[in-house]
Amino acid sequence: MSYFPLLMNIDYKKVVIVGGGHVARQKVEALLQTKAVLTIISPTVTGKLQQYINDGLLTWKEKEFEPGDLDDATLIFAVTNDEEVNNAVEEATQHWQLLSRADAKGRVDFINPAVVRRGEFVVTVSTSGASPGLTSQVKKDLEEQFGNHYAEYVSFLKEARKQILQAFTGDTKKQLLAELLDPQVLQWVEQGEKQECEAWLQQRIGEQL
Repeated sequence: MSYFPLLMNIDYKKVVIVGGGHVARQKVEALLQTKAVLTIISPTVTGKLQQYINDGLLTWKEKEFEPGDLDDATLIFAVTNDEEVNNAVEEATQHWQLLSRADAKGRVDFINPAVVRRGEFVVTVSTSGASPGLTSQVKKDLEEQFGNHYAEYVSFLKEARKQILQAFTGDTKKQLLAELLDPQVLQWVEQGEKQECEAWLQQRIGEQL
């Protein structure tokens, strides 16, 4: 299957996870990076999930799955180790809802890539399920390549771009936007010298006014 890569805004949308085990915990931890409204459907949950529930980060319906549990859900995860339950979730999923089955034995509308997140900077990698081991290996490589300083770097680029777009048009705008990617800027951020970035930006803007 050839998947279409997509970054999706699910803030304030209902996401249902059927299952309360290790895989459910992984899904929840990925989803907690968003503002999605999370609901777990399972008679039992892991200790870590119970902690998230106690902290008010998601809702737990302590019960067996029923079709009505999927009402108004945008994303649905069937992550139990019971194929019959996963089949029941698939059968109850409407055509407009997106379903992911962890057992990959039926309908799989989407899969979760491995994610490296540094603030607004997001890098994903996937082998479309062919080799989770390779996906994990590449993710580790990316985590080393793109350190935590990339969050501040991208934040600076965002603010700088805003200032340039407000002040310039045409070739000048294009030139300044291109200059933002000067390796020296990234180096200053990595060294904790953001004031150097700000001074450089204001100098470049001033030279063009």
